[in-house]
Amino acid sequence: MKHIDWEDFQKVSLQVGTIVEAEVYKEAKRPAYILHVDLGEEMGIKKSSAQITSVYSPNDLIGKQVVCVTNFPPKQIGKIMSEVLVTGFPNSDGQVVLCTPDMGVPNGSKLY
Repeated sequence: MKHIDWEDFQKVSLQVGTIVEAEVYKEAKRPAYILHVDLGEEMGIKKSSAQITSVYSPNDLIGKQVVCVTNFPPKQIGKIMSEVLVTGFPNSDGQVVLCTPDMGVPNGSKLY
């Protein structure tokens, strides 16, 4: 893996938000949810598509804080425009487990 410098890292905006709504993305080619993530006053609520249906139910997700990449350009994913990338790690089965802070922090807080 190639090393990056501090300036490269500073280009990525990683912010925390709270999932306020999670719905089954019925039109998705692979099972997915549409997540509505509250990223605080400055950014508001943004949408993201996430293939996490094998690990989480919609009810499990409401109120969960997640780390998001907020400075990718919006991306059309099927019928929705994904506005942020919700981050996660693969578990031992290769299913995505969300990246979350272990304590509550204000929505919109930046990772550093």
